[in-house]
Amino acid sequence: MEEKRIGRRTFLKAAAVSTAVVSATNLSKATPAVAQGNALPKTGIPHKELGTTGVKVPILHLGTAQRLDPVYDKIMHRCFKEGVTWFDTALSYGWGASHRAIANFLTQIKDRKKMWLTSKSGSGSPRGLTEDLDECLEELKTDYLDLYLMHGIDDEDMLEPEFIRLGDQLRKSGKTKFFGFSCHDGNVVELMNKAAKVGGIDAILFRYNFRRYGDRELNLAIDACKKAGIGLIAMKTNGSVPSSIEKVAQFRSDNFTLGQAKLKSVWADERIDSVVSEMDSIRVTRENIAAAKSEKHLTATESHQLNQLAALTANYACNGCDHICETIMDQKVAIADSLRFLMYHECYGKTERARQLYNEIPVQARMCETEQLQKAAAVCPQGIDIAARLQQAQMELTV
Repeated sequence: MEEKRIGRRTFLKAAAVSTAVVSATNLSKATPAVAQGNALPKTGIPHKELGTTGVKVPILHLGTAQRLDPVYDKIMHRCFKEGVTWFDTALSYGWGASHRAIANFLTQIKDRKKMWLTSKSGSGSPRGLTEDLDECLEELKTDYLDLYLMHGIDDEDMLEPEFIRLGDQLRKSGKTKFFGFSCHDGNVVELMNKAAKVGGIDAILFRYNFRRYGDRELNLAIDACKKAGIGLIAMKTNGSVPSSIEKVAQFRSDNFTLGQAKLKSVWADERIDSVVSEMDSIRVTRENIAAAKSEKHLTATESHQLNQLAALTANYACNGCDHICETIMDQKVAIADSLRFLMYHECYGKTERARQLYNEIPVQARMCETEQLQKAAAVCPQGIDIAARLQQAQMELTV
């Protein structure tokens, strides 16, 4: 007998009165394909409208921060063949290597219009964003982007009128169809709430996974953005901690791998339009695509297991809320960044990149007195042993 599924509003209401870590459950009453009236054959990737843009996009798209084959990339071709026709890139990915590999891929499929391309710039000024868009187009060898994002913003000033006007100008120029931003630091909620108020933002790429379902403030911000017609794109959906730590939960399912279940938990939220996934192997690519195509929902048992995983591994999963832990100390220590780069090393195998980024942090901002770190740990919502994890980062990443 099929297990009972749980509605999103009922789930969130229960989460509000629970002290347990709440995670994924089946939030929608239909698959995204059905919910959006998608007419694709069942063998294809379901599509949803991105916000109120009027454009339907695949619910799964490829993140390209990993190393791509500049001659013939099997993962990009496999994605394209299976209907994952949205690629996400950025100027900073491989210092242009990602752009150039995608440009070559576009010559191989011979039809730019079959692809949806996102690129991003980390510039903090309208002029820089404009110049960077031109650089994106030059490296990708295309006349336009489908979506241009301000990359990894953490400053609400980047949603002031001058940046909103810039978005209008760039859309009118034809160099990008849509405009928005990505964010994953501690003030995601504040940024999303402001975006919902100011207008002019077509889409937001933000960190969202099974660990965040019980976050009331985040849920209210997501609702506000959805009401404002903003397209919502989830990233970092694995909610990663070291695999050796994840094994303590012993996830079991007849339908999905743990990675697939994590994706299904995000797609179950009808407010999310698409998920970006850095598929760095054919195996992961095949599994993610199969999960996107599957019409099966997570069962209550599978959802409960994700809930247990979130609870058991919470003290290893940094949410990036540096405005809580870092501001309570007497000196500046880059806690969130250090833990994020340690995650790159431990969870994704990106040791070279992790070490490069970690060593760009000033030495005096990597560690401090244990007493100060204990103050930070005391206010950490996840209960992370910050001193121990920073020491681990220092041991693993210092060069």
